[in-house]
Amino acid sequence: MESTGSTGSAEREWVAEESVLVGAPVERVFALVADPRRTPELSPEVFRVWLRDSPVEEGSRFVGFNRRGPFVWFTSCEVTAHVPERVHAFRVYSFGMEVALWGYRLEPVGGSTRLTEYWHDLRRDHWSASLVSFLGRVFTGVRADRRAALNRAGMRTTLDRVRAALETPV
Repeated sequence: MESTGSTGSAEREWVAEESVLVGAPVERVFALVADPRRTPELSPEVFRVWLRDSPVEEGSRFVGFNRRGPFVWFTSCEVTAHVPERVHAFRVYSFGMEVALWGYRLEPVGGSTRLTEYWHDLRRDHWSASLVSFLGRVFTGVRADRRAALNRAGMRTTLDRVRAALETPV
């Protein structure tokens, strides 16, 4: 597993990324990670998804229901990129504000796929960022300055689950 991260300041990370090599062709990897309904199988935080628009394509919307310990919350999401075998990304909205961009980049490597999951915190330049960060802490139990580290750990779990699902003989 590879790890990279960028910091907007010394105390807070605004971007997190993790990558893994999956022993499966890119079309199988894309089919798994680009279907929001499969997310509860993969994510340590998402336990249910309600897909509002089908088929999944750019502009599709879905709601993610999340749990972390005793905390339960939901987010509204909109697919912003859906390029088969290349990229799948979506914006996350919470409390009526755009808060994050999540996505997957895929790169064929022989018969395998390098899969990168990424997250960008979009609250940095928004006038109500501190209010949304406070509400995020109330509802998720996570301080804003710890969100990137928590997301990075969740990405490692997700990517390990993708690899296990696709590398296990059928």
